Amino acid sequence: MTPRGRTGCPYVGLRPFTGEEHGLFFGRDREARDVAVIWQATGLTVLFGASGVGKTSLLHAGVVPRIDPARADVLPIARPAPRPSGRPGAGPYPPPGVNRYVLELLSAWAPDQPPATLAHLTISEFLARRPVRYDRYGDPVPVLAAIDQAEELFSGPVQWKAERTACLEQLAQAACEHDGLHLLLSLREEYLAAVLPYERPLGHGSRARFHLLPFTPEAALEAVIGPLRHTDRSFGPGAAEVLVDDLRTVTFVNDEGRRTRLVVDEVEPVQLQVVCSALWESLPPEVTRITAEHVRAYADVDRFLVGFCRRALQEVADAHGITVGELRHWLSSNFITEHGTRSVVNEGLQETAGMPNAIARALEDRHMLRAEYRINSRWYELQHDRLISAIRRPESPAADLEQARKALAEGRWEAARELAEEAARVAEIEDTWVRAEAQAILGEVDAASGDVASAHRRFEEAAETFALLQQFGKVAGVLAAQGRLRLAQGEYATAVETLKTALTWAPGDVSVQLALGQALWLSGQPHAALACLNGTVERADRPPADALALRGEILADLGRARDALRDLARVRSHLRPATLAARALAFALTGRHDVAEQDALDAVDTAGGLGSEPQNVPDGRAPALLRAARTHELLGDLVRAAMLAKQALETPGLPPHLRRQADELLARIA
Repeated sequence: MTPRGRTGCPYVGLRPFTGEEHGLFFGRDREARDVAVIWQATGLTVLFGASGVGKTSLLHAGVVPRIDPARADVLPIARPAPRPSGRPGAGPYPPPGVNRYVLELLSAWAPDQPPATLAHLTISEFLARRPVRYDRYGDPVPVLAAIDQAEELFSGPVQWKAERTACLEQLAQAACEHDGLHLLLSLREEYLAAVLPYERPLGHGSRARFHLLPFTPEAALEAVIGPLRHTDRSFGPGAAEVLVDDLRTVTFVNDEGRRTRLVVDEVEPVQLQVVCSALWESLPPEVTRITAEHVRAYADVDRFLVGFCRRALQEVADAHGITVGELRHWLSSNFITEHGTRSVVNEGLQETAGMPNAIARALEDRHMLRAEYRINSRWYELQHDRLISAIRRPESPAADLEQARKALAEGRWEAARELAEEAARVAEIEDTWVRAEAQAILGEVDAASGDVASAHRRFEEAAETFALLQQFGKVAGVLAAQGRLRLAQGEYATAVETLKTALTWAPGDVSVQLALGQALWLSGQPHAALACLNGTVERADRPPADALALRGEILADLGRARDALRDLARVRSHLRPATLAARALAFALTGRHDVAEQDALDAVDTAGGLGSEPQNVPDGRAPALLRAARTHELLGDLVRAAMLAKQALETPGLPPHLRRQADELLARIA
């Protein structure tokens, strides 16, 4: 059964809100109320703001739903989008002698009427033909007409300037002849100056302006939290605040590469919707309480936009037998102007700008394109301006690999897989190192997922490629990962040989030396393990904590308690159960029984909660239990010692030489 509210994302992402989605529209109550009041009371209302600030959403989902239909006659929201040509095979557009801008407005205001009945009407004639509506007191109600993206009335192709001017004159004439007509023009703020000469005639005596600004932090919080009210998800304490703070943080990079971070007092609505959509879609299905950690892991607007484009293009390309490069070039050439703005493209009978119509429809289904019906024809444009940079952005497999490594370190296996596969897909033919790196990452993901055979195949392919490229450090890294996988599978002797080979490729690699030391110890060669670790520890100014901890654990196992404590004292954190138990054993061997008992108890408690560690790394639970058993034997608690020794034998990951120790301990107690 689908959880309540999980049938669809409550955030709209890149597209504007529709009137049917006013229940999901939050953060604009004051603006929607004010614009609705001004529009009903004023002859001309100019709503202006930056691109992407949410003017279209405010009109559809905020303003219109607040207007009482019994007190006003609200026309459908129109857009005077100019069209470069007619639909193929449908005759000239517009018909001879017809103003294309006027016809666009009338077609939007009367969507059920055939264009032929509207083609030769003026705006005043159109309004005069409409039946007058009256309120309950018998007074005529005002006619509210909104024109969205009205900047198209003030700019465009030079050859259509006369038609634009004539359309504005018709609007002014209609305002003069119809006292009840209340106009609203919604436009980008850079076009506000172009409206000034027309404000008086269009307003017919009363006019007002409303500047729509980005969200305040408080309004942004409402827009983030509100849409979840009717779903089974909610934000935990501080999580929504982290998201809003991230959106308020801007990073500047100068020519020297110096970064400056600035926290602003505004949040762009489109960025908020994109991030919230990404967060909703990326969260694991079982998550119902969204924490700050979820926000930090999944809410990345730039990465989401680029990834969103790549996934959509790849899906469409695969389904239709073309390449992503062809799709990207088609979008860039036809839907983006030379000035870097969106362009509109007509859908023909079979093709849209030379591409089969099915492809445009598929991109619409994936929210890359949006379609509108104008004059019985279908027109496409990019869903939002922010997609322009995402489409034009050069592919960066190196960035994907970096993000994949980060996801791998954080245990986000599926994210690491998707990023690595994406990097391999977009890599150039000569970028064999990218595919090798991707294979290495995918090998670690397979290992973490338990697909051992696939992991080994990927590791071997990556190592061979890196060797051909003479990237010896990379070869060592892949072999080390393969060695750790063999350790996790209990193949100790094979792991030792693999890691020794890795060390020949990168003799000074500390991580490989550490892995080899662990393998030697697990294979029953503690003295060889110490020799390997000694070189790692003694040559470093700041010895790695993992190397010190492992050497301390081995020294404790060998009964060299004072040497073990010297190493373990240099490790700041003793939270790993194997390390805690080694310290307990060392303390017990030196007679410090009170401290030893507490450390042993802590080690056992911690060992019980290690279900989240990667599967391709030995987690140390079984050795920890055995060390705790030896500690309790020294403390005289033979019953607990026997119980822990049996538990150690039953826990996966206890190497053969330590199993012998456990058997010997049980024999002594018996």
